[in-house]
Amino acid sequence: MSPLFIATLIIWAISAVGLIVLVLLHSGRGAGLSETFGGSMGGDFGTGVIEKNLNRITIVCSLVFIGTLIAMIFVWPTGNI
Repeated sequence: MSPLFIATLIIWAISAVGLIVLVLLHSGRGAGLSETFGGSMGGDFGTGVIEKNLNRITIVCSLVFIGTLIAMIFVWPTGNI
C-alpha cells in the first residue's frame, strides 16, 4: 500500500465518523442534541446560528467523505489491499 492511499483511507475514516456524529447532532422534530446544547443558552437567540453552522460543517464533511471515496475508487481500482 502506498502512503498516499493510507492517508486517503485515514481521512475517509475520520470523515465517516465525523459525518455520523454531525448527523446525530442535528435536531429532529423539535428535539435533538443540537437543541440540547443550543437550548441551554437561554432562549432561541443562538440556535439559528448554531443550526446554520452545523449544516455547513456537515456539508463540508460529507463533501470530504464523498471526495475521498471517489478518489479511492478511481485511483486505486485494483483491489489489492
